[in-house]
Amino acid sequence: MRRRRRRAVTLGLALVLAATAGVLLARSGDRTSGPEPASRDRIAHGAGAGADEGPPSGYPSTGAGSFVVAGGESPVQGLDGPLARYRVAVEQGAGQDADAFAADVDAVLADPRSWIGSSELRVQRIAEAERADFTVYLATPVTSEAMCAEGGLSTDGYTSCRLPGKVIINLARWLEAVPDYGAPLAVYRAYVVNHEVGHEFGKGHEACPVPGGPAPVMQQQTYGLAGCLANAWPFLDGHRYVGDPLP
Repeated sequence: MRRRRRRAVTLGLALVLAATAGVLLARSGDRTSGPEPASRDRIAHGAGAGADEGPPSGYPSTGAGSFVVAGGESPVQGLDGPLARYRVAVEQGAGQDADAFAADVDAVLADPRSWIGSSELRVQRIAEAERADFTVYLATPVTSEAMCAEGGLSTDGYTSCRLPGKVIINLARWLEAVPDYGAPLAVYRAYVVNHEVGHEFGKGHEACPVPGGPAPVMQQQTYGLAGCLANAWPFLDGHRYVGDPLP
C-alpha cells in the first residue's frame, strides 16, 4: 500500500512539473514571437490619434529626419502670371523614391484643373533651394508631426500640413488615404497636394457648399466630407469651385 502511495505521489509531482514547464515554454514563445520594438513603434505612431491599428509594416512611422531632393526640373506650367518655383523632397528611410514622388506632384500641379487653371499663375519644379519659393516634403508620420509642430500645428502624426515655404505630406496619408473617402487613392493624393499647396498660395479652409455635390479642394477632406463628394481639384469645368470660407 505504501509503495502504491509513493508511486502515486511521484507520478503527481511529475505531472505538475511537466505542466509548469509547458506554461513557461508557452510564455517564452509569446515573448519571442511578439513584435519587435520597432514594430511596436510603428503601431503606436503610424495611424494617428484614436486609431486602433497602425500602418502596415511596409513603411515606417519614422525616418532619418533628413531629406533627398528630387533632381532636375520640370517645364514651366501655366499660361500667365507670376512663376512659383518649388522643390520636392522625400525623407530618407521612408522607403519612397524622390523622383517618383516628384513626378506625381508635377502631374498634379501641371493639371489644368489645379491652381494654374486661373491662368494667373505658373509653376515649375526646380532642385536648387536658393531659387525655390517652397518645398513639398514627403515625411513619415513622426517626422511630419515634428515638422508641423515647429509652426505650432498639431497633426497627431495623422494629417499633412503647410508652414510658410513648406508643404508637408504625411507618408501614411499618401499611402493609405483616409477611411471612407469614397474615391481611389490617386484622387486623395491629388487632393492633399492641391489642398496644402493651396494654403501656400494663400487659400483658407472652406465648407461643403451642397451635400451631394463636390467638396471644395480647400475643405478639410481628411477629416470627413460632411455630405460632399471627394474632389481633388480647385477648378471644375474651367471655373474656380469654392465653398463658404471657414475661420
